[in-house]
Amino acid sequence: MKQPPIVTLPLFAELDRLLLDFLRTLTPEEWERQTLAPRWRVMDVALHLLDGNLRTLSMLRDGHFGVAPTGDMGTHTGLVEFLNQLNADWITATRRLSPQVVVWLLELTGREYSAFLPTLDPWAPAAFAVAWAGEAESANWFHVAREYTEKWHHQQQIRQAVGRGEDALLAPTLYEPYLQTSMRALPHHYRTVLAPEGTQLRVRLSGPATGEWQLVRTADHWELTPERPTPDATVTIDGAVAWRLFSNELDPTDAARHVHTEGEQWLGEKIMDLVAVMV
Repeated sequence: MKQPPIVTLPLFAELDRLLLDFLRTLTPEEWERQTLAPRWRVMDVALHLLDGNLRTLSMLRDGHFGVAPTGDMGTHTGLVEFLNQLNADWITATRRLSPQVVVWLLELTGREYSAFLPTLDPWAPAAFAVAWAGEAESANWFHVAREYTEKWHHQQQIRQAVGRGEDALLAPTLYEPYLQTSMRALPHHYRTVLAPEGTQLRVRLSGPATGEWQLVRTADHWELTPERPTPDATVTIDGAVAWRLFSNELDPTDAARHVHTEGEQWLGEKIMDLVAVMV
């Protein structure tokens, strides 16, 4: 069943404004705080966001793809390894920049980035498919929504590491599009879960941003459906930490405290390792 597009374009400028305002409040010590990403401190995440702006402008706007892919790019593992190496190389090279220069560059490139995205035909094939949703080819609107989730969750990593400001991104206007996009991973994520045709799973989020999604098993796959019949299982996720679950930053012990299943337990268990980022 075809799902409607998720509108995220109007939110990029506000997300960038919140990021810049927050980064300008950081002390030198806070720039070096460890984030949920094991290898990255706050400065590293900020540099990664800068890299995202520059890579998008270079590749999609200017047609310059730079470093040629290496390894087995036909597999998810090969792609992730290549991206991880690109990220590591970038962080190593740009660690010589000061926080003030990083903020200045984020502001400069963020404006250009936000101005470029609306020039993409939303229904044309994107240069990069959304692999975590199981797509071999994605429309530009979905690529843009995926980029929104990247910017959202990396900024939240920074706020979580510093220990303040998380509530700003949990406002429904900003958080719900992140959740709606991430939940598009559900059918692909459940592809290995065998169940009788018609089996229903409901996924709910408790505050601060409530939401509900229904997954149904067809003859040979799972799909999201707008129907709301009585489900075989209902999974309720604490919305305040859902972003950590979807970005592979919530360990199993913590996840068990924040994720609860009613009904068929085996059906809800798979949600515990849902990932909607490239890892």
